[in-house]
Amino acid sequence: MPPLGEFLGSWSLDPWALALIVAAGALYGLGLVRAARAGQSWPWWRVLAFYGLGLGSYAFVNFGFLGTYSPQLRWAFSIRIVMMLFVVPAGMALGLPLGLARLTMRPGRLRTVLAAMARRPMKLFSNSAVSPIVGVVILSMMLTPLAGITRLGAGFEGMLTLAIPLLGLLMVLPLTEDKLLLGTAFIMLEFVFAFIELLADALPGILLRLNGHILDGAAAIAGPHPGWFPSPLRDQQIAGDWLWFVAEIVDLPVLILLFVRFSRTDKRERTVLDEMSDEEMDALNEAHLHLRD
Repeated sequence: MPPLGEFLGSWSLDPWALALIVAAGALYGLGLVRAARAGQSWPWWRVLAFYGLGLGSYAFVNFGFLGTYSPQLRWAFSIRIVMMLFVVPAGMALGLPLGLARLTMRPGRLRTVLAAMARRPMKLFSNSAVSPIVGVVILSMMLTPLAGITRLGAGFEGMLTLAIPLLGLLMVLPLTEDKLLLGTAFIMLEFVFAFIELLADALPGILLRLNGHILDGAAAIAGPHPGWFPSPLRDQQIAGDWLWFVAEIVDLPVLILLFVRFSRTDKRERTVLDEMSDEEMDALNEAHLHLRD
């Protein structure tokens, strides 16, 4: 492992990451300006979450040690991918970018087109079975030569820098956006898939840690290296350790978000039932009994 000074002092500029930060930050800032002009207040903690936890962590993993040494070190590459897939999108989603867009975008053709483009992906990823499958597939990439190809290819790595956080954002937005209303029964099903994901996400890291062969097919990069650089096999084992640890830790906030979502949905459904008259409740019970026949 690198000395602390090396880890904190290693920085480089990633133009792909810089482009995404500038674009996302500018669009979110434009929404805040329009909201302020319209007299709409936006919670300061959501702004802090978007810029600090979201774009801030994205800048750290791409400009700092993990991004600088990602081509040379498997474990740096693995942590960077996991952070961009789970941590960065969670911070951005807490800023409610879709909610801000709905609040501030003027009615018109552009809003209609963007809403139509976003509707199908959001509907797909709101399915509780999709996100666990996508997460396991992305992490399983570390077990194949595709990891070595994307790690050492500047073009491929740049594509991952843009695509992975956007994919992660699609996975987490259905949990945070209030417009996506689901019943408590469906949310309970999401709990089941979340626990399955908690177990499945550990498998790629465990397989990397226990395997005695280099799985990504990439040889060690030639040239002088610092003394703390691990051997290729040890590098893979460290990648497995971190992949297992980080992937399990980042699943916990998802379970917390599901619990909060379940509580709000249950409260909303109980409020609707409490406001129903006796006649409406009887009609509802009769309709339910007919559905079971």
